[in-house]
Amino acid sequence: MNAPPRPAALQGYLAALSTALIWAGFMLLARVAGQHALTSWDVVALRLGTAALVLLPFCFQLPPGTWRNPRLWVLSLTGGFLFLNLVYAGLSRAPAAHGGVFLSGLQPFIITMLAWWILGARPRRERMWGLLAIALGVTCVAGPQLLGSHAASASTLQGDLLLVCASLAWATYSVMVRKWVFDVWLLTRFLAVASALVYIPIYLFWLPKNLAAAPWSMLALQAVYQGVITTIVAMLLFLRAISILGPERTGAIVAIVPVVVGLAAVPLLGEPLTLWLIGGMVLVSGGAYLAARPLPTPLR
Repeated sequence: MNAPPRPAALQGYLAALSTALIWAGFMLLARVAGQHALTSWDVVALRLGTAALVLLPFCFQLPPGTWRNPRLWVLSLTGGFLFLNLVYAGLSRAPAAHGGVFLSGLQPFIITMLAWWILGARPRRERMWGLLAIALGVTCVAGPQLLGSHAASASTLQGDLLLVCASLAWATYSVMVRKWVFDVWLLTRFLAVASALVYIPIYLFWLPKNLAAAPWSMLALQAVYQGVITTIVAMLLFLRAISILGPERTGAIVAIVPVVVGLAAVPLLGEPLTLWLIGGMVLVSGGAYLAARPLPTPLR
């Protein structure tokens, strides 16, 4: 891919950087929600409910047959319902820095493996070095938890496993989107509204709720940030970055998410920054950069 013109490139880099910062913020705010007694079920309801209300007016003129399309429902349940419940349950148990590593950092690794299996897109040898670094970084983060024996370690390990499952769900969604090729604006609207239609009744009738324990300011913050900024604004910025820079350059910039989350969680949430975690963040971010960076022209 040729380099874009300088003014357009600046817009692309700013859009990619903004996307990374928004994604980092959603993980940090998910941990803040737990400190205000909100359950992971509450945060999912606030996110899906708000996004659905905002996008519902844009759903009245969807193409005929949209709501009967089984592929759209599979994508919605995978990338919306399943992913969100796993990720917020994981972030309620594991540190935010682990979310950065196991979600954003692990994506190039899982997507490459799934794309190889489902689409037959075998990774180039140059990419494998980045994937190896990601695997080593994840081992640095998870290793102390696997070796630990105290209760906090067990709880964190459970959260890490949920985050890995969430990363697998999102990677599966990403690969299937690439395979089935739907219009992005249609998919954004359908995913939010369809996921809300499935989740909100389950939440209202069967899941534990603790919204009354949190102040209105926290509820508003979670609803606006998770439901509007993360679900809608970040998606539009991400697509803008890809349209200008391409997926490889965009992915390389978004690779900073694990480091941003890990460093910000120390002053904002009081989370410890251990040598194991530092090593894991550096390896995962560096590996994600190597796996996503544009290849030199002769290697293409």
